[in-house]
Amino acid sequence: MDQPRIPPGQTLTTGLPVLDLGLRPDLRPENWSLALFGLVEQELRLDWDHFQSLPREARCSDFHCVTHWSRLDAQWEGVAAKTLIALARPLADARFVTLHGADGYTTNLPLEALLDPDVLLADGLDGGPLADAHGGPVRLVVPRRYAWKSAKWLVGLEFHAEDRPGYWEVRGYHNDADPWKEERYAE
Repeated sequence: MDQPRIPPGQTLTTGLPVLDLGLRPDLRPENWSLALFGLVEQELRLDWDHFQSLPREARCSDFHCVTHWSRLDAQWEGVAAKTLIALARPLADARFVTLHGADGYTTNLPLEALLDPDVLLADGLDGGPLADAHGGPVRLVVPRRYAWKSAKWLVGLEFHAEDRPGYWEVRGYHNDADPWKEERYAE
């Protein structure tokens, strides 16, 4: 029997609703950069040209939001998170990552979650550049988690030993955010 593609409690949408903190940073490829720092052998700051020179990947994935909508078959393009992580070479005690958005937003993930083969730092969606409203020029895409873990306007990956809950997690959202388990809010 085929497994359903829409998690419990979700409703299908064909668009990609726009949700954010209400702060849209003025980011364009020419003023964007990405820092990888913390418990790594090689701290990095990549500008747009360096990011674009890395191996590119395209992924078709389903995208689920804690606000009960799911978008199937989103066509993302970008750089695999594992490619960037390999460049920074996390130290052995780096087990967690804080994702930093240019709007001050943060979220957290175990390092192992970022190493999943479907996790992208996306700069493209559905055949075009990633729009500002959807987190452009670059956002994280973590298909196996609710969308709040897919930080928009991504400008930093901070590696550390302990877990550090982010913006929504300290406000009562579940730390793991698995849509199949309906991990929307903390107990």
